[in-house]
Amino acid sequence: MRRTLAVTASLAATLLVTLPPAHADPAGAQPSRQEAYRSAAVKYGVPENVLLGVSYLESRWDTNQGLPSVTAGYGPMHLTDARTALAGSLPHHSEGAEDPRGDDARPPKPPTTSAPAQPAEAGSQTIDEAARLTGLPSEQLVRDPSTNLLGGAALLAEYQKELKIPASSDPADWYGAVARYSGAPDADTARQFADEVFSILEEGVSRVTDDGQQVSLPASPEIAPRMEQVDRLGLREAGSKSAECPKKLACEWFPAPYQKLGDAPGDYGNHDLSNRPRNQRIDYIVIHDTEETYDRTLKLVADPTYVSWHYTIRSADGHIAQHVRTKDVAWHAGNWYVNAKSIGIEHEGLLAKGGSWYTEAMYRSSARLVRYLAKRYDIPLDRAHILGHDNVPGTIPGNVATMHVDPGPYWDWGHYFELMRHPFTSTGGAHGGLVTIRTNYARYQPRYTGCDKVGADCPPHGSASVWLHTEPSEDAPLVKDIGRRPGGESTYDVSDHGARATTGQQYALAGRQGDWTAIWYLGQLAWFRNPHDHPTAVNATGLVVTPKPGTGDVPVYGRAYPEPEAYPKGVPVQAIVPLQYSIPQGQRYSVGLATRGEYYYAVTFDRATHTVVRGRTLYYQIQLGHRVAFVKADDVNIAPSSLGAPR
Repeated sequence: MRRTLAVTASLAATLLVTLPPAHADPAGAQPSRQEAYRSAAVKYGVPENVLLGVSYLESRWDTNQGLPSVTAGYGPMHLTDARTALAGSLPHHSEGAEDPRGDDARPPKPPTTSAPAQPAEAGSQTIDEAARLTGLPSEQLVRDPSTNLLGGAALLAEYQKELKIPASSDPADWYGAVARYSGAPDADTARQFADEVFSILEEGVSRVTDDGQQVSLPASPEIAPRMEQVDRLGLREAGSKSAECPKKLACEWFPAPYQKLGDAPGDYGNHDLSNRPRNQRIDYIVIHDTEETYDRTLKLVADPTYVSWHYTIRSADGHIAQHVRTKDVAWHAGNWYVNAKSIGIEHEGLLAKGGSWYTEAMYRSSARLVRYLAKRYDIPLDRAHILGHDNVPGTIPGNVATMHVDPGPYWDWGHYFELMRHPFTSTGGAHGGLVTIRTNYARYQPRYTGCDKVGADCPPHGSASVWLHTEPSEDAPLVKDIGRRPGGESTYDVSDHGARATTGQQYALAGRQGDWTAIWYLGQLAWFRNPHDHPTAVNATGLVVTPKPGTGDVPVYGRAYPEPEAYPKGVPVQAIVPLQYSIPQGQRYSVGLATRGEYYYAVTFDRATHTVVRGRTLYYQIQLGHRVAFVKADDVNIAPSSLGAPR
């Protein structure tokens, strides 16, 4: 049975935070952001649509409360100050006790990097140049959006001058300066950045920024940019062309080592050879963030004693490095079943600390890459198959609490899927039986704590997640996740997803009451605020599972392994261990895919011993909580979600 199900969604708000007003200029006037773009463009002789296009690709015109991106970019123009570049406390795969392989057939692989991150490495430094060109202090360029636009316009004008190209009013004459603005060290990435800007100019865009400003860029389909100008920049050509990427993306091959480390057959790193999809389907793409800078992330993946993933995407310009062939299995998700059937993509960024936003350039590169991989491997573009690392289930009860939580609530899943041309929309009526979460990311700013200090409120920020309560009230407790916090209450901590549902995830409808909607979640009735005038979910239809009558509570699993009799001689049987969750009678859960039990035995450096074990046991993948899980088909009934849906 082929396991796809469409996802749709629309969500809005619980614990909404009032958006800040537009920043007032020193004279007390409050020009609109649109007027500020126009004024900056006129002052420095840059076509207004070019300035708008560059700014959109950097920040989508958002201010991000003056906080820096992971590459220390500030404001709508992403003016960079490497002195304030951010770094995680620990690299992504060195944090916590999660074994990125998630394979019980071999000894656990403990974290290999436990020291705190070093000070940020030197990077791009455009804010000083912008200050010199404008005569304005760096502090003002950082905190004031209108001044930030002046700095960006001044840089573009300077780059045009350095290229010895007249300051034309024709946007086509600015292709080289736009490419230079990317800061990319190679010509391919600079071209990709400029191509994205000019595609934005061609299509046009209009949106409300994170501080409530309406900004529009009319479509200009007639522009024919002078692409040859990039040759004047003197940039190096990109490295190997052997990376598995769509043609228009700037990608390089930066291999992770497959290397024997000692004399023991299982002492090797840092991934496993395979022959996918000939020997196994690739069902998933897993989205990660690095919790580190791009440069140090590349150093980590090049370490044979560390772990691995397939791709890393740079924040500043969307450049992509591939490390592991997609046919091979990387060690990234903490669940061997998922690893064996997935591709892992790391994004330079931090889940929460200060610079908790991702550049549009990175979103666009990632969306193009995922769309390419999904088409190549027939992976449905929905949230049952495009998972965050925080959606991957633990394999056994003992490791549920240690599973990673990236990319977190600040990853804009709605925008991401729009870029992949699969937006979350309603696919059913009020009695369709399912809801798909969908927040208005820029305007929806729920409370989170713990970004900089445990228990302290995080700065207001757009979010893709809604909080889930035990009753239809913001004063009601959050629902519990007994796997993540055994015996403890869920919290509003930015890393605690035990009571959260996220954009694109699809749940079985359990009821409605006023502005509140109930879903089935981790064996509980969970309520989220979903007002009619600011919805946070849309109606949907699909398939649901319910426990078969008379079976009692149905066990759920973190992997879909074969039955014992399916294993050939010489391959140790992997235990089918239920998680600590179960599905009580009367509850319904959305189905994401169906699959037969499967296990990839690959525990030695010699690939000749690797074996794919296929069983007959049929599993359904369900949206159990924030993470997915599996149930055995023999334990449940499956039916259209509209049958028996709440009325």
